[in-house]
Amino acid sequence: MNKIIVSTFLASLLFTSCTKNAVTGKRSLTLLPESEMVSMSLTEYSKFLSQHPPLPASDERVQMVKRSGLRIQKAVQKFYADKGLSKDLQGFNWEFNVVESPEVNAWCMPGGKVVVYTGILPVTQTEEALAIVMGHEIAHAVAKHGNQRMSEGLLVQFGGAALSVALSQKPALTQQLFLQAYGVGTTLGSLKYSRSHESEADKMGLIFAAMAGYNPEVAVDFWTRMSKGGGQKPPELLSTHPSDETRIRDLKAFMPEAKKYYKPQ
Repeated sequence: MNKIIVSTFLASLLFTSCTKNAVTGKRSLTLLPESEMVSMSLTEYSKFLSQHPPLPASDERVQMVKRSGLRIQKAVQKFYADKGLSKDLQGFNWEFNVVESPEVNAWCMPGGKVVVYTGILPVTQTEEALAIVMGHEIAHAVAKHGNQRMSEGLLVQFGGAALSVALSQKPALTQQLFLQAYGVGTTLGSLKYSRSHESEADKMGLIFAAMAGYNPEVAVDFWTRMSKGGGQKPPELLSTHPSDETRIRDLKAFMPEAKKYYKPQ
């Protein structure tokens, strides 16, 4: 196969395997059918919860997470319905759980499978700030950022093989790629997504939180508290996520747009 044919094939692949972001309109490479991602999500989510038993529904923290999650879920569904993109949420069977862990983290797998770690709650402090985190993590899932990360990983490791092939050949590596793609077991804000993904999730998350009746302005204070968490951070040019200063500046710049969606409940 000569270079021209290879180039044509790759160009065709990129064109036919792209996902359009509902907020930015930007197209990104997604090689994997979302149905396969949701199927793997169900397996990994169940496995995670079997190893990290969720807190009982009677716990006030769980009630807050589920209440916030349900409101964000409804906002996401309305946002996508208003844009005629409800089909993008096919296969979503939302679930919100809280696990006891000192890690400052939360994540959302394909299909709306959410976990919040208790370690992040002292930083969020309020339900409104928690909604900012929930909106951000859910935005990663509905924008298929994890699929994009997983696609990149499969291209590097397997030359773009189907997920089923990757699982049969190297199940441990494929599982690791999946968990890394969704930030499972890492600290919130760590190097799990690219800077563009983080910025997209920030903006989408603000809109979702605002539509759910939470004041998006609390995002600035929340990320300011996150920035004071300590630890040596690499310069932004060497990092795959925005610096704290850049993130807060961009949040402030986008705030007027986000507040257009804000209707206090």
